[in-house]
Amino acid sequence: MSRAGSGKQTPVVHSSVAHDSAIGHVTGEAVYVDDILEPAGLLHVYFGASSCARGKVRRMDLSRIEAFPGVVAVITSKDVPGKNDISPMHTLDEEILCSGEIHFHGQPLFAVAAESREIARRAVKLAEIDFEEMPSILGIDEAMEQQSWVAEPHEMKRGDPHEAIANSAHHLSGELRTGSQDHFYLEGQAAMAIPQEKGDMLIYSSTQHPSELQHLVAQALDKADNAVTVEVRRMGGAFGGKETQAAQWAMIAALLARQTGRPTKIRLDRDDDMISTGKRHDFRIRYELGFDDEGMIEGLDLELAALCGMSADLSAPICDRAMFHSDNAYYLPHARIRSYRCRTNTVSNTAFRGFGGPQGMMAIERIIDAIAAHLDLDPFAVRMANLYGGEGRDITPYHMKVEDNVLHDLMPELAESCDYHQRRKAVFAFNAGSPVIKRGIALTPVKFGISFTTTFLNQAGALVHVYKDGSIHLNHGGTEMGQGLFIKVAQVVADAFQVKLDQIRITATNTGKVPNTSATAASAGSDMNSMAALDAVNKIKKRLTAFAAGEYGVPEDAIHFIDGTVHIAELSKTFAELVMEAYLARVSLSATGFYRTPKIWYDRETARGRPFLYFAYGAAISEVEIDTLTGENRIRRVDILHDAGRSLNPAIDLGQIEGGFVQGAGWLTMEELWRDDSGALQTHAPSTYKIPVSADVPAAFNVRIWEPGENHEPTIHRSKAVGEPPLMLAISVHSAINQAIASLAPGRSLPKLDSPATPERILMCIQSL
Repeated sequence: MSRAGSGKQTPVVHSSVAHDSAIGHVTGEAVYVDDILEPAGLLHVYFGASSCARGKVRRMDLSRIEAFPGVVAVITSKDVPGKNDISPMHTLDEEILCSGEIHFHGQPLFAVAAESREIARRAVKLAEIDFEEMPSILGIDEAMEQQSWVAEPHEMKRGDPHEAIANSAHHLSGELRTGSQDHFYLEGQAAMAIPQEKGDMLIYSSTQHPSELQHLVAQALDKADNAVTVEVRRMGGAFGGKETQAAQWAMIAALLARQTGRPTKIRLDRDDDMISTGKRHDFRIRYELGFDDEGMIEGLDLELAALCGMSADLSAPICDRAMFHSDNAYYLPHARIRSYRCRTNTVSNTAFRGFGGPQGMMAIERIIDAIAAHLDLDPFAVRMANLYGGEGRDITPYHMKVEDNVLHDLMPELAESCDYHQRRKAVFAFNAGSPVIKRGIALTPVKFGISFTTTFLNQAGALVHVYKDGSIHLNHGGTEMGQGLFIKVAQVVADAFQVKLDQIRITATNTGKVPNTSATAASAGSDMNSMAALDAVNKIKKRLTAFAAGEYGVPEDAIHFIDGTVHIAELSKTFAELVMEAYLARVSLSATGFYRTPKIWYDRETARGRPFLYFAYGAAISEVEIDTLTGENRIRRVDILHDAGRSLNPAIDLGQIEGGFVQGAGWLTMEELWRDDSGALQTHAPSTYKIPVSADVPAAFNVRIWEPGENHEPTIHRSKAVGEPPLMLAISVHSAINQAIASLAPGRSLPKLDSPATPERILMCIQSL
């Protein structure tokens, strides 16, 4: 015991701390599912899939597989003791293994367990299957014509858009198509299933949603949820592709583990992963609008049609979020937004970073650019004119009030600091003297709503143990996929206890420790799990404080936790000393924590509510160059100013901003998924599907976190989510490419450039001028 001196609390949050697995990532020491030490008797699992887009299985002879040396078991849909269903929304519309009717090319039909992965993969090719092919729907246009939906169309409406358009001085209409995108996580889909006593099952999976996977595996095994435990230490990337898509492979592994009584593991090959798992939704966007002489939108009628694939998956909330973000940062006084969720005979599309928001924002940013071209105005001026803000200009099309808009300050600051106006003049001058190479520049904003739009998902749990030596065990329902969630939550816990970060042991997400968790998605991981962990910490601190007050006869407000020391009036003890004393006095040093996001609600029947707690904001300037003879393009320079609130970890957040932007640029410029007329995906490997590489990152890539940023809502340390919003900053790249093409025919309407803006698409767009 020592006398307390004057001390000032040292913040652990708001500090740039390295990712907890950074060294492991680069040395290969970080353990992923396929790196886990294989148990004795492990079997390797693989699957066989359909080779037609729609049809019926007339005959499936698997006898040659069963006889193949090293094959231990073969299962079909008949071997599922429980529900043969992987649907996350409990719609019973997508089977684990096809029971007879095929709905997409690559649909799993059967699975094999063998003594080695090579044997399993060779064996599945021996299946003899006869199909009766049936007419299929492969595109949005066909689905719209046949009114083929996975969920009912939805409409939002505010005011009278038709009358507003009719009375406007200017009118425009148009169409934009945005392409799909593969998640291309570095670690593919993988799972290991280990049988336990009494038919229980332990699952190691690369999943963003352990609780949902737990439920689906239990459902397939005809067990209660408590019979299945799912553990996830980390994923090698996910981006939404492991929110629902991981379940099927874990279920197949579990079914074969049950049948054989031996541990099983499945790891998909990259080609099969791309063929048989869902992607970002393709969209067809059509619009009609009216606006005044200054470019201010007066009325908008917007139609969003999404290619959802063969089942519902998460398409309904994804399409809802596309609608929620069709305004982006702009006030729409009169608007109707209609959404169609198209059922097609393609793999069921799913969550992807942005969750529909990018497609909705692409719609309105195209509209802003079209207005500017029509009126011969700087698009930046049109954007500023249409921003939310001003008397009566703060209500969204879904009737939520925008209370935290910072873009009136952030966008001009970015424009001025990066000399946007002078650079735009320089681009015009360059284009005037360059017949082949053309440049474009664009500044676009982002306003992205933070919260799950499915209200009940906005909850999180945590478990904190303080051991008698003062070390701390941290567990929560969030999953780590490289985004830095674990280190951020650990910083919050260390800061609250006022101990060093290395006293916190970060542990794997486990359904046996924290139950009923939501997916780590919607950019809400840090917001929710940090608050849940803080709740648990505060319970333990309250017990320690009460103990110290009673033990030393001081008021509770005289006890302070500062820099590893607990000050008790004029006395001080190390944190570990007080913890040991509390343990000896039989004080509980373990607590669960819980958090539910406040204020949010949404009524789909009336399309009104507050689906988001707050908005994250940012803006980007992109300058590009295109070759008008080849269609090639490159990004010359990017400047980003992003609002992360009071960032929990600026280094982690900057990495998310940079990575999100590059991934968005890939979606909009090069990542193209192409199916042939039979519905077979032909771009299913790096040889045919191009993702951004280091050479595609602009040489001048300037990223800043907006210094005045502070969340007006009482989020964890007033921070803001940063996982998804930066992806949409890359819309500035697509806009700039379109400006470069437009320079070839000044004075005309905006070129009709769809995405991705591949060289072929750019050339076709140029030829159409």
